Amino acid sequence: MRLSEKAERELVELAKSDNLKKDIEMLRSRWQMPFIKDGRVDVDAYIEFGTQFNEFINHEPKSFKPIIDRVMKL
Repeated sequence: MRLSEKAERELVELAKSDNLKKDIEMLRSRWQMPFIKDGRVDVDAYIEFGTQFNEFINHEPKSFKPIIDRVMKL
């Protein structure tokens, strides 16, 4: 899908905006990896996030079904 010429011009103008550049730089400076603690992946934080997110979106877990295949190759 291609953008209309008007939308394309708006994006070009927005890209030239000093305010947008400042906002992006502020976000970049404050960004952090939420699941990395002391240089290692914090599995507990990831699981906690997934659990809370599923609860937030009201996701009902499916019942466990064991995998039946004998030969599984990647």
